[in-house]
Amino acid sequence: MNAVAAEVDELWSAVADPSRRRVLDLLLDRGEATATTLAGELPVTRQAVTKHLVVLDRAGLVKGRRQGREVRYAVRPERLDLATRSMAQVAAEWDTRLAAIKRIAESAAAQRDDLRLRKGTQ
Repeated sequence: MNAVAAEVDELWSAVADPSRRRVLDLLLDRGEATATTLAGELPVTRQAVTKHLVVLDRAGLVKGRRQGREVRYAVRPERLDLATRSMAQVAAEWDTRLAAIKRIAESAAAQRDDLRLRKGTQ
């Protein structure tokens, strides 16, 4: 797998989890926050939030900045934009595939109907 594909896979994996998406939403709303602050707004522990932040950080979607004893996290918008573009590209590819499947199914149905009509007139 090439580096770009691995990077996109990591982004998809990071945003696949609903709890991580909720962490991203909260960070987008707040601008930045600590794991403790985020845990106060989620139905998970601070340790769980920290684990989610590690995954999001590894994917490059958030960055941590030490401020005294705390680490404050913020979304990296350019990486979130890359994830969004990647998802839009996959959606477009699936739309193309589904349109092809629809054309094939409609063609098969038309051939079947034509064959039935021919049999009925003989």
